[in-house]
Amino acid sequence: MEKRLILAIALSFLILLTWSTFASKAYHLENKGVASKPITLPITQKEDGAAPPPHAFSKFQNQKYAITFIEPWAAIQEVAFLKYQNAVYSLKSGFLLADKNLTFKKTGSTENSITFEARDATKKIKKHFTFHNDKYIIELEVNVQSENVQSEILNMPVILAALTSDAKNADARYQDVAVGKQDQTVHLNPLKDASFSDAKFLAVRDKYFCAILESAAGPRDVFVKKINNYTSEAGFAGKAIILPAGASISEKFYIYLGPQELQPIEAVKKQWASVIHYGTFDFIAQLLLQLLRFFYALVHNWGWSIVLLSFAVYLILYPLTLKQMRSMKEMQILQPKVEALRNAYKDNPQKLNREIMDLYREHKVNPLGGCLPLILQMPIFFALYQALMRSVALKGAHFLWIKDLSAPDRLFTMPFSLPVLNNEVNILPILMAIGMFIQQKISLTKNNVGAAAEQQKMMLILMPLLFGFIFYRMPSGLVLYWFINSALTLVYQLRVNRGI
Repeated sequence: MEKRLILAIALSFLILLTWSTFASKAYHLENKGVASKPITLPITQKEDGAAPPPHAFSKFQNQKYAITFIEPWAAIQEVAFLKYQNAVYSLKSGFLLADKNLTFKKTGSTENSITFEARDATKKIKKHFTFHNDKYIIELEVNVQSENVQSEILNMPVILAALTSDAKNADARYQDVAVGKQDQTVHLNPLKDASFSDAKFLAVRDKYFCAILESAAGPRDVFVKKINNYTSEAGFAGKAIILPAGASISEKFYIYLGPQELQPIEAVKKQWASVIHYGTFDFIAQLLLQLLRFFYALVHNWGWSIVLLSFAVYLILYPLTLKQMRSMKEMQILQPKVEALRNAYKDNPQKLNREIMDLYREHKVNPLGGCLPLILQMPIFFALYQALMRSVALKGAHFLWIKDLSAPDRLFTMPFSLPVLNNEVNILPILMAIGMFIQQKISLTKNNVGAAAEQQKMMLILMPLLFGFIFYRMPSGLVLYWFINSALTLVYQLRVNRGI
């Protein structure tokens, strides 16, 4: 295989391996001077890491999710989504009123609502959550009733969620905060302090799910506050309101709590769909997911949909792939002449380079012809990688022996562990590596000698092992796509070798 092409592949997939870690940082903002006016940051209700008292949890369940509330805080700790294999999304302290003097108790519940109340020396506060079975929408109404003989000033921030990024949270790299402005949605690093004024909505998300908060009263100031090196909070900043003696005030919030999927989010509010973001190549990723959903509507199986998507993408990229393979073949034919020139001018590098370029021009061969088509394809591969890694639709989806396309395929487990493999045997990455080995075997340059021949032999073994290692722990849906892609590449390589 041409040395430059090997280098391009290795470099590209080194980027692919680390892409999910750094992709979000490509659009994170420093946010210096963003807020147009001072914003009151929250008074954290509990010390970081503090646990609620024993038996202080309340449960709510409907057709879509089972929610665990921390009762003294009247805050959502976590949500289990019933339609997604009971996948759990943790908010830690979702929709917490950041007032350290408040301790709530559940005072009522129905099949579609739950109510909490708290009292301090001067007021009574009620939080009423209303749920819906047809949509992932929650309505939160906060009512404050004065029991004071004089007016007082209220200033209670609302914490949307606490985010953690410690070693125990393997998917922390997927977390971010989204702020809906008038003309754009800004995605933020959750571990950097930030503040915005007059935001239409605020959202937090992890790998598969998200929580979106919007006030019915209109735009609110929002913040992201770093608590320590691993924890931060995001929410609506406090807004000073005068509560007259004996009076009551209320504020209503609309909440989306569900999967990062266009259809359920747009069913609640179309503007919130901008929370879904796949990094630098977001536009391409969104198109590929739409195509994947189109195939699913035809075959009603996510595995076969990925197979069809693999064929579709390969057909789209076929002209570039064919150009790449033909260029590689032409370079292989010229390799003996290149080696002869290297031997003839080994003591004169400048003369050697001129002679090699003259040789390429004489035979109308572009030395970068094998690399450029591959590089042009990489945005599509990166976009597809992000899209499939974050696709909640694959969670729990079956295909052949695969029980969950969002996890490694795990054909069987062994009674002992091996390095890298652990005790699981994932057959798809192994098949993919074998396919790559065969593809490289048939594309070897037979006329190479010396160091070039040794390099070919090394790459014949190294590249399949490297790719097998990279993909071994990845979701089987992504590996399935790449396996089909490799199989198609192998077929076309055989055709190119036959002169097509």
